[in-house]
Amino acid sequence: MNYLVLIRHGQSIWNLEKRFTGWVDVDLTDNGKLEAEKAGSLIKKKDISINLYYSSLQLRAKNTLKIIQKVLNDKKDFIKTWEINERHYGALTGLNKIEMIKKLGEKKVHEFRRSWDIKPEPLSKKSSYHPLNIKTYKDVPKKNLPDSESLKDTYDRVIKFYNKEIQNKIKNKNILISAHGNSIRALCKYLFKLDNTQISKLEIPTGNPLVIEFNNDDNIKNCEYLDKDRAKDLLVF
Repeated sequence: MNYLVLIRHGQSIWNLEKRFTGWVDVDLTDNGKLEAEKAGSLIKKKDISINLYYSSLQLRAKNTLKIIQKVLNDKKDFIKTWEINERHYGALTGLNKIEMIKKLGEKKVHEFRRSWDIKPEPLSKKSSYHPLNIKTYKDVPKKNLPDSESLKDTYDRVIKFYNKEIQNKIKNKNILISAHGNSIRALCKYLFKLDNTQISKLEIPTGNPLVIEFNNDDNIKNCEYLDKDRAKDLLVF
């Protein structure tokens, strides 16, 4: 019996400002740091010993994980990878979601945010928000730096990484992944066999550990959010 713990980073500065963030590297708010501390305490209370840690390359996910490890008094190195980065929102990056709803309508903005295979217009490579111009991604091959992504694009890269790097290790290790709303949404679609309609409705809360328990046959035995007051319905249990 082993565990996979998925956690969306704590509240970020742009979450608070309701801006499309994507691959832009913003940090946590004070509240986001508190969410990460509480996540660490809940994992500690659950008495899960983590063998391997993964994070996206993005500051908000890395710092969430560092805070969790501090609470757990665990100094293991963790693996950082762009494959579990947030979805790239293209030309929407940096824009305010409320203002965009007023401009385009709620239905159109929801389509951009939650549809399976529709992606926004590409972000200009000259933009300071483009991954080409963000130091965090200087070691990522340019061919892997997107201008825009759909949820399907995000799913393809996240699940390719999961199958290559994590799936076999979950057989005998407890693993924690600190990532983002859409990369975790992709993992949930894959693990719980959600259809495209279900995945469009799935909300992932910030800073709330989702603990997935596997039995000895590598099938999911149970699943729960540790912060019950902020739990979201996974549509499968």
